[in-house]
Amino acid sequence: MAPPHDSDRVKRAKQFIEAIPYSRALGMQVEEIGDGRAVISMPYSEQLVGDPRTGVLHGGVVSALMDTCGGGAVVCHPRSGAPTATIDLRIDYMRPARPGERLTAEAICYHVTRSVAFVRATAWDADKDRPVAAVTGAFTFEMSNSEEGGQ
Repeated sequence: MAPPHDSDRVKRAKQFIEAIPYSRALGMQVEEIGDGRAVISMPYSEQLVGDPRTGVLHGGVVSALMDTCGGGAVVCHPRSGAPTATIDLRIDYMRPARPGERLTAEAICYHVTRSVAFVRATAWDADKDRPVAAVTGAFTFEMSNSEEGGQ
């Protein structure tokens, strides 16, 4: 079987992200995607606040954005042949996201084996120089048929 064209892989990755009901409910939007890298953002919403006194987003929302972004980076990796699932996600919360500001995450799939993909991601609000959180994660990985045949 011939390897998928880059545009097919990117389209498949976007469809993977957009098909997740939770991602849609949070208003996630794919900003950039391709070659093992994804950038996804989501708007601030008062419905997602974790502390009503401060208006700061709930940590689970930040985690969900970064998890989805990591999955997107894996699915669009050049050797990817299938959807993915999270095996492990370790998140470091560095500061609260500022109330009212859009949250953005960037994930890079930096290493793959036959069955596991490894990802690093960062999230930020309007102040890109001061991350809100950082993630390292492991995701299920299945090589494309053309990759398996060549190894």
